[in-house]
Amino acid sequence: MNRTRIVWYDSKETIPNTDWMLHAVPGVGNVGKLVVDSLVNTHDSKLIARILHPDLPPHATLDADGSLIPPSLDLHLITLPNDEKITTLSSNFQPLTPSGQFEVASCLIQLCNKSEVGRMLILAGLASDPGCEDVHVVSPSIEDTKAMEKIGLIVSKEHPSAGIIGLTGLVASIAPTYNQPATCVIAETVGTSVDTVAADRMVSFIERSFSLELGLELDNTKSIAEKLRAFFDLDEVAELSPDFDMIDADSQAFYA
Repeated sequence: MNRTRIVWYDSKETIPNTDWMLHAVPGVGNVGKLVVDSLVNTHDSKLIARILHPDLPPHATLDADGSLIPPSLDLHLITLPNDEKITTLSSNFQPLTPSGQFEVASCLIQLCNKSEVGRMLILAGLASDPGCEDVHVVSPSIEDTKAMEKIGLIVSKEHPSAGIIGLTGLVASIAPTYNQPATCVIAETVGTSVDTVAADRMVSFIERSFSLELGLELDNTKSIAEKLRAFFDLDEVAELSPDFDMIDADSQAFYA
């Protein structure tokens, strides 16, 4: 039984039928998360739903209105500067167990498929040496690869050499089992906690490659980056002093 629960803030209780969903969760450099959070905070956005799961860290946070909200993965409908609408998924957390990550990934992909979301762009960072600034496209199926090659993109067959862990890897890899088009966009990063330069490089790549007018500048991402740094520094946490075991990732092995 899938333990995932969805709290809807849209009376239709469905993800809007958009051509794109941009997906990102915390990871190396928080590159993809920085892009998605900047979209939510910069443009006209509407909270569609929150995805809850018992294996998310027990860390409630304050929202912009000062209300206490549970740990969740949030779905938003974004209106871009050219009036195109996309959906996004972002979170400050991932489920702490493999089973929890699988259940959330399965639930999300089924929602996207049911709502006929055109393609999921799963954004992540890959820890690399200073000076490495490539952005890789990785596909979970031959059909997805052909779709990317059709628009002139080169699909990497070498990076990441050790694959992808966490929710990012699960969402991307099981998407084809639900016939949901998906593509990973992975920017190399030196792995700082919030890499604004890599995020800006990812924005440029997405706009150029997928003809999406994201309307984000480096100043946008820097502003959100400061908020993320403040959150992940955990300067003030009531009641709980979390000591979760984190994976010490090899630079070429793991990300997001």
